[in-house]
Amino acid sequence: MRISERAERIEPFYVMEVAKAASQKAREVAHTDRPVVFLNIGEPDFTAPPLVQQAAQTVIASGQTQYTPALGLDALRQAISNWYTQRFGVQVPASRIVVTAGASAALQLACLALINRGDEILMPDPSYPCNRHFVSAAEGTAVLLPTTAQERFQLSAAKVAEAWGPQTRGVLLASPSNPTGTSIDPAELARIVQVVRSHGGITLIDEIYLGLSHDDAFGQSALALGEDIISINSFSKYFNMTGWRLGWLVVPETLTPVLERLAQNLFICASTVAQQAALACFAPESLAEYERRRAEFKARRDYFIPALNDLGLTVPVAPDGAFYAWADCTAACQKLGLKDSWDFAFAALEHAHVAITPGRDFGTDQTARFVRFSTANSMAELHTAIARLKAWLQP
Repeated sequence: MRISERAERIEPFYVMEVAKAASQKAREVAHTDRPVVFLNIGEPDFTAPPLVQQAAQTVIASGQTQYTPALGLDALRQAISNWYTQRFGVQVPASRIVVTAGASAALQLACLALINRGDEILMPDPSYPCNRHFVSAAEGTAVLLPTTAQERFQLSAAKVAEAWGPQTRGVLLASPSNPTGTSIDPAELARIVQVVRSHGGITLIDEIYLGLSHDDAFGQSALALGEDIISINSFSKYFNMTGWRLGWLVVPETLTPVLERLAQNLFICASTVAQQAALACFAPESLAEYERRRAEFKARRDYFIPALNDLGLTVPVAPDGAFYAWADCTAACQKLGLKDSWDFAFAALEHAHVAITPGRDFGTDQTARFVRFSTANSMAELHTAIARLKAWLQP
């Protein structure tokens, strides 16, 4: 059977390939005193809070499970709009909000609506792998621009201006970023937006971890910079609803009917049950719980980053958001006779029973010396992981 060129261009999602190996190891050691600690997948260990779960049960029991409008429930769009005002001080009319089947569907819709064959989208290296694959699936080309620790592993206006060419359509940013947990300095982001505007381009920004910002200097939405910004967000991370597959994007008013038409044909609508349940995310009781959990994520970061540094797994830029640690394992690889982070990740799984993600997924050759740890785990699991890594690396 002939496979499309589009499908052939999409590389494997190596995060999940490693996860399969971790699951196999977990089965092998499940009944020992050293079960696998999973620090590889970026999924909160918290689940949806009680009010959200109760809302889903009520919706199912009452039979309110019919299709919703393709743009999402009006009440949910308004609730999201209100949240932007309350949390970020940004006025975002509900008419600019499109509810989707996860942030992945939001990015897919944005790429299909805005990218033509041959268009180039500038992105930082490292960055979340699926983002570049969405561009590729829309028959565009993701152009990865190497970044440094001094740049917080984020693009600068100067780099965007220098890289802009005849085929460049825009930029796809992430703040805070997966895998680094770093955000773009607000002043630098404003300069990037100005460069993009000067070329008549588009600024797409992944803000799915924005709710989990730990530093007021960075915890600001790019939507404050103008109505031409396209922001992708999700109920998965801050709202702890990963498997519910619910997200949204904020777009210029003129783009809403275009996305509505695409969504009608591609998805019909996001899950009705998830949408109805998500209304309860914005109840005061739920928001208070989310803020308690945000403080817990920060406490985990504050323990884990120094502990990694002490092991020689250097985190060159302290993450200001999300729940990741982007650590350089060069010294450890040299000590252990390993080639790069790919080998290091499998060695850590074998010897320490700690599952982590190698940098291979997140960019070009420069990411091969990094591993990504997820701290979306209990403090007890993080302590266990550090103890095992120390016993392995510093016997």
